[in-house]
Formats: sequence, C-alpha cells, structure tokens
Amino acid sequence: MTNTHEAGARPGRPFLWLPVQTAVVVALGLLVTGPLAHRWPLSAEDGVNRALAARRTPFATALTDGASLLAGTESVIVLTLMCTAVLLLVPHAPRWREAAFLAVAVAAQSAVFLLVTLIVNRERPDVPHLDPAPPTSSFPSGHVGASVALFGGLAVLASRRLHGVRRHLVTGLLLAIPLFVAFSRVYRGMHHTSDVVAGLLNGACTLAFVAAALLPRPAEEALPAPAPSAHNTRRAVVVRHPRACGDGAAARVRALLRDHGYAEQRWTETTAGDPSGALASCLGGRHPELVVVCGGDGTVRACADVVAGTGIPLAIVPCGTGNLLARNLGLPTDPVAALREALRGQAVGLDVGRIRGDGIAPTRFAVMAGAGLDAAMVRDASARLKKRLGWAAYVVSAVRHLRDARMRLSIRLDGGAPLERRARMVVIGNVGTLQGGLPLLPDARPDSGRLEVVLLDPRGVAGWLAAAGYLASRAPGGRRRRASGAGPRSLAHGSLEYFGAARIDLRFARPQPRELDGDVLPAGTRLTAEVEPGALRVCLPAPAETDAPAGAGIPTRVGALAGADAPAGAVPPAPEDTPTRAGTPARSDVPARAGGEGGGHGHRDARTAAQ
Repeated sequence: MTNTHEAGARPGRPFLWLPVQTAVVVALGLLVTGPLAHRWPLSAEDGVNRALAARRTPFATALTDGASLLAGTESVIVLTLMCTAVLLLVPHAPRWREAAFLAVAVAAQSAVFLLVTLIVNRERPDVPHLDPAPPTSSFPSGHVGASVALFGGLAVLASRRLHGVRRHLVTGLLLAIPLFVAFSRVYRGMHHTSDVVAGLLNGACTLAFVAAALLPRPAEEALPAPAPSAHNTRRAVVVRHPRACGDGAAARVRALLRDHGYAEQRWTETTAGDPSGALASCLGGRHPELVVVCGGDGTVRACADVVAGTGIPLAIVPCGTGNLLARNLGLPTDPVAALREALRGQAVGLDVGRIRGDGIAPTRFAVMAGAGLDAAMVRDASARLKKRLGWAAYVVSAVRHLRDARMRLSIRLDGGAPLERRARMVVIGNVGTLQGGLPLLPDARPDSGRLEVVLLDPRGVAGWLAAAGYLASRAPGGRRRRASGAGPRSLAHGSLEYFGAARIDLRFARPQPRELDGDVLPAGTRLTAEVEPGALRVCLPAPAETDAPAGAGIPTRVGALAGADAPAGAVPPAPEDTPTRAGTPARSDVPARAGGEGGGHGHRDARTAAQ
C-alpha cells in the first residue's frame, strides 16, 4: 500500500478556481442583461418585484430591514472580525485554519463580486427602493453573497464541531439567514430574483473552493501528535477489507494513526477464506498497542474473535453495509471520523458472545446471531442491491420471506427447563439497535454481562402491525411503554417474546438458516450462545463527543470503565486480567444483579422501564 501526502498538507489548487468562478458569473451576468433579458423566466422578474412591492406591510418591512442591515458591508466586516478573533482566542486551541477560512471566504466573495460589477451593468428593479441604492450593478447581489460567505462559513464550522441535535439546529439556523436575506433584497426592491440567485451561487462556490484549500477534511482532522518519543514505540495492526475500505480511506487512516503516534503500522487485507486478514499471525511476537479494523460487522466479528481475551484494544473503522456495532457504540458514520473519535476516547471492556452449533466451529460475535427470517434475509440479500441501496437491500430481501413457514424450536436459558415455542425468527443480541434506530432488543447492552433473546412470531397483518407499533414505541422519540411481571415477556399481543440469560441453547425441529453478525452460516438445528463479560476492549469516543443510539448506553460510561486519568489520544494499557464491573461475574453464570434480576433459570425480571 502506498502512502499519500501527509494529512493536513493541502495544496492551494482550489484557489485557482476562483478566477474561473469569476468568469462564469460574468458570463451569466452578460447573458442576463443581453440575449436572455426578455426570455422567460427573466421576463417575469419585474412582475415579481412589483407584486412584492404592492404587498408590503410594516411588519415585513421591519423584518427585512433587519436582514439588510445584518448583511450590509459594515455589519459583515465587523461580524467577520469578531468571529475570527474568537476562533484565534480559543483557550489552548486556537483555530488558525478555521479563522483563515472564514476571513478568506468573505474577502474572496467580495473580490469576485466587485470584479463582476465592473463588467456587468444591470439596473435595479423599477419599483420603490426601501434602501439607498449603491453605485454597483444589481447583478449579483452583494448582500446575499456576503451573507452566504459569513453565515454559510459559520455553518460549515458548526457542522464540523457540533454533534447530534445541536449540529442540525445551529447549521439550519445559520443557513436560513442567507435565504432570508435573499428574499428581503427582492422584497425591498433592491434586486431581481436572478440577482439574488447569482449571489447565492457566488457565495456558495467561494465557500467550497476556500474550504477545499484551507480546511482539513473531517476524516483527516486529528488531535495534536504525541511527544516524539512515543512515535518510535507505538505499533498498530490494521485489518482492511479491500472492497469496503477504498484506497483513499485507507490512506487517511494511515495518516491519522501516524499523527497519533502509531509510526509502526502493519497492514493486512481480508480474503474470502480469512475474514480476519490473518490477524492472529500479525499478533505474534511483540503485541501491538492497537488493532484497527476497516470493514463491516463481519470483518469486525472475525477480528474480535481473535483479539478477545488478549487485552489488546480494538478500534473500529465502519466501512460495511450495516455497521451495527459501530452504530450501537455511538461511533460516527464516517469511517475515518469514527477512528478519530475513538482515538480521542478510551478503551472500554465490552462483552462478546461465544456461539457454537452443528456445522459451526466455536466462534465469537459482537452484535447478533439469529435463525429463521433474519438469516434468510441476510442470505438472500442481493449483492448488487447492497452496493446500490446499502442496508435497505436487507429490507427488500426480508419482504420476500414474510410468508415463510414458522419454525418450531425449544429454548433453554442458563441450563433451565426447555421452553417450546413457534416463531418466524429468533435473534440473540449483545447489542439491540438495528439500522434506522429500530430497537429490536431494547434492553441489550454490551456491558450487561448477559445476552438478550427475542422471538418474533406475528400472526397475520394485525400481528405485524402490533410488533411494528411496539418497536416504534421503543425507538428514540417514541412513546416508551412498560411491561410488568417476571421471567419471559410476551409483548405486542404475543408477536414478540423477550428473554435474557448468560447462556442460551436453541434447538430447531428442522434445519434453519442461521447468521452471525451479518455473515451467513450453514443451516442447522442447534445454536448455543454464551456471554464472555468484558472480554473485548474497544476504543470508544469520549462521552461529550457521542450521540449513542438508545439502548447502547456505553460511551457515557467510558470514564467509569476505562479510568478517567488516561491521556487523550492514548489507549490505556491492558490490564493483566480482563476487568469486570461491579455486579458482572467473570464466569458465564447468570449475573447476580440488584433488584432480583436473574432467577433460577436466568430469566430476567421485567426490564422494559424507559431507559
């Protein structure tokens, strides 16, 4: 694998597009004032201005007056200087690139605007003007271009620094300001519609080119590099799925690891016959300080099977179709951004499941194992659709199996008496949230010391609707419901039944399709799963940086589980023995938990209280 230039070493070539942008805007202006002036839709612009002028109200006039003042030359200059000063005066971490980006974007937009107005001469609309008309051309709108450069630039910076709801709220409000300024300029009779559209394009293109030249890509950002002495001692093994993780992403992973002190990197690629990329042989001799997995849930599972119990931390770079483990752990969806956030956090001991059955060699899993409908869905999902639609391809596959026959099975929990059941599918989960935030196993947590089981057996349309309604009520933002009673819980009019235990034995009357973390297993009649508490150390984002899905519950516990004294960007040293939490046994017996959880057969008490 070849190296690319250092992350953060960005060429200034995007600036060369600014003259091209100027030429394009000039050409548009000459067309607007020349051959296209009397053609639709430009011929209708005067009618828009007259209609707005005839419907002016004191309230709307006052609102638009504020917008014009906010986007005026003096206001934009003052606000840009203030924002730049704030970025440079951030304690301990001045944002030099971000400050330069904002200042250059505003200045470059103004330069393009002035050059265009020297060539294009367009009269302002023939309606009463509510603002003094400057001597410059009406095309393009300088107020609109300046507001896009300033407030759009702030939106770009906010989108890179904020997370979750705050990110969407702040960026949405900032991006709404240039749109309102555009409306106000037409309303106040200062510009035609095409003038403000050109202003929006001018500001947006300027932002794009300046950002490409000055801002590091989100996937390339990293914390300051560790001390030079650490660069020669830290070693990482990187397992890469060659199709899921492209050359560009791999190069950024390499640079990001190097910036965090992992100067010695050993890369290995997965194959169809070895989904862990011969990781076991890479761990021989001196163990690495970190194993990085660039792939989907199947690749992560194979590597977790090798690393579990060794104490070596695992960092996940989600590049697959589903990436369920990464989603449940609150990692960003962007692969390299997920690695960056993980390196900023700490390593936490998480549970894994160990599964075996007829035709299946004992192996570990980190997400879910299942049989029936979900396994048939995974097995028959079109590779072509997965490439085009992502995880939605599984939904298409599942629809084809909705009318499959129900299976007869028995379930034994922690060595208890077998329970005879019928179901369309059974899922054993270490985590519980599917794509789109669907909480299939709402109580599953990868630090609980137990596995969760759900049987899905809807009868007819009413059953499917009941199951869907219950799961929707557990999703983020849904109305949470409570269940009462102990032991197995039958919910949604019998369409869903939940269990929890440290060991689950399943027996099927006939061979059933089976799957493990998205990988298809041979059909068979037996599955046995046991939990290995805290066996896998995974690098998770710091609590303040994470928006974990409902039911994950892990990133907020980083400080408690990994120790609050570990330095940022450094993975804590592995303990001699895998640590266990209070209330979580080191063996695979039923966890003894406060509140009566874990009866004689490992059945949990009702735990459907809102999390």
